[in-house]
Amino acid sequence: MLRQLLPALALLGGASTALAGNAVAGKTVFARCASCHQVGPAARSTFGPHLNGIVGRRAGSLPGYGYSAALKASGLVWDEATLRAFIKAPGDTVPGTKMRLWWLGSERQLDDLLAYLRTFP
Repeated sequence: MLRQLLPALALLGGASTALAGNAVAGKTVFARCASCHQVGPAARSTFGPHLNGIVGRRAGSLPGYGYSAALKASGLVWDEATLRAFIKAPGDTVPGTKMRLWWLGSERQLDDLLAYLRTFP
């Protein structure tokens, strides 16, 4: 029983982030990202890098993807706060980034998206 609960508990992280979003709803929000990014067991980098394991990863560090010099030199580590800022305004967060996004979602949708991304360690 505990073995079955461990994956669910891992998704929760800290209590403050566990309640911050709905991963099921986040899958729908991710559809906006899916034209450039992939997640899941077969994910690979295409137009954008795959996002498996994005939370906790150093920005611009995924092998095999051609990041902008600005992102590689940013020194960022993708935690919830930096992802939130970057998704809302990539060019403000990392001037010179190649990522182009015009976030039109709500804070709740962003919470859901981040909860969904946490399901791909």
